Amino acid sequence: MAWDGEKPLLLLIGSSGQRSREFILRTVSTRYALWLLQPAPVSWEEPYVVGSTVVDNTDPDALTAAARQVAAAHEVAGVFCYDEGLVTPAAHAARALGLPGNSPESIIACRDKAATRAALETARVPQPVSIGVRSLAEARTAAEKIGFPVVLKPRGLAGGMGVRKADGPEDVESAYRAASGASYPGVPVFDVSVLVEEFADGPEISVDAVFFDGECVPLVVARKQVGLAPFFEETGHEVDGADPLLTDPELLEALRAAHAALDFHTGVSHTEFRITAGGLRLMEVNARLGGDMIPYLGELATGVDVAMAAADTAAGVRPDTEVRHRKAAAIAFLYPDEDIEIDAVTVHEDRFPADVHSADAMAGPGAVLRLPPRGYISRYARVIALADSVEQARAALLSAPEIVELDSRPAEVPAP
Repeated sequence: MAWDGEKPLLLLIGSSGQRSREFILRTVSTRYALWLLQPAPVSWEEPYVVGSTVVDNTDPDALTAAARQVAAAHEVAGVFCYDEGLVTPAAHAARALGLPGNSPESIIACRDKAATRAALETARVPQPVSIGVRSLAEARTAAEKIGFPVVLKPRGLAGGMGVRKADGPEDVESAYRAASGASYPGVPVFDVSVLVEEFADGPEISVDAVFFDGECVPLVVARKQVGLAPFFEETGHEVDGADPLLTDPELLEALRAAHAALDFHTGVSHTEFRITAGGLRLMEVNARLGGDMIPYLGELATGVDVAMAAADTAAGVRPDTEVRHRKAAAIAFLYPDEDIEIDAVTVHEDRFPADVHSADAMAGPGAVLRLPPRGYISRYARVIALADSVEQARAALLSAPEIVELDSRPAEVPAP
């Protein structure tokens, strides 16, 4: 992309996967020039960036040094990051350059679920009882203390990775193994690595909200579908542009209090709740845009560009949160029934019903998909629906297995 120097320059810390994140660069690059900092040379990002630096962006010192070099040659407006494993080093770079954003300490408190729980307890934000453990024996003791059912989860991960329900004492060992064995690039490994938590029964939602100049504005409420029990794989999301939770006083107060306790004041965050019989229970706060195309669903449903709101706040610019319309958008992720090796994934656009917006393969020939606990987020395709109501969008997604054809074979059993 040619740069005329007129657009403000953002340092883009990592790009993540093209299938799930290209929509962010496509929209943000219309207003901002993007300079990419990551370990690999530019590839799919080429149409959207004006420059790049090859650097280990997981290392705060190396990233800060590289950011200073760019800032010495160009005026930099902000640091932009949406990758779960990179938000902490990005915060270090922003602070070193005196640019807008949250402190590294705030981001660390969001990423460390034990630190989040401690901050929310002090602020009296409703949440599940949680005990950190470092061994199976401690997990058993914690589960008995809390009372079954419980949920075991990795302390530093997100997206449901390694999260497993234990209905009774006989399930604790397998749940602990799943939680302690899950990992993600750039995520720290804690000594106390697993949390044993009270099971909060009820529907699960996520909220992408923008924080700027003392204000909190919820932009997207996504109602989550999960599957592959006793794991919590996210199999889909529904977004209603007229969802009453967008203006719900209890939700707004929980968001405000939680982020104040974590000292998160600038940017878009992704916060997850359970709606229990006793009210909202906050599950986690992620210091980034939501994944699973949720910001894109939000834009389809309301016309509010959530990715641009995140970029604007990174540049110190007040985001545009004006709702243009109110529709319903939903996404379904397709999982195999067993561990497979893919031969082909074919999208049949001629089979789209009226309310299907798009469908995309998420894995190609030769890819091996394994179900939990052998693998996570093992999706071979996604289908998005856009309609006048959630019920219509949900009905359209029933055709997803016919729209996407999977040709595969059983995967070889992995070595112990």
